[in-house]
Amino acid sequence: MAMGYRLAKFGLGQLVKHRIFPFRGVIFDVDPVFANTEDWWLAIPEDVRPKKDQPFYHLLAENDQSNYVAYVSEQNLLADDTEQPVGHPHTSLIFAEFREGRYLMRPRITH
Repeated sequence: MAMGYRLAKFGLGQLVKHRIFPFRGVIFDVDPVFANTEDWWLAIPEDVRPKKDQPFYHLLAENDQSNYVAYVSEQNLLADDTEQPVGHPHTSLIFAEFREGRYLMRPRITH
């Protein structure tokens, strides 16, 4: 493990929900530390702005109004134990199937 990084608490295909805001999603990528723009980070109100030195997760997210991609710090996520699939239309592009409360990644073609 690289110095300064810690292991991610959540994994690819896992269902999570936001600790504060009413949305849930499925993790499709993880950054070991903050890897978005400074403007994005500064747009978060200072009193709830997360630390940068923690894993950040890319989610196919949903709330009552829409589906979207979210970028969320580990400190703001909780495991979602509903075992219900996410209604995001792009889940089938990234994941092969939903089984036993989690998504299974599609095989990737690499060289």
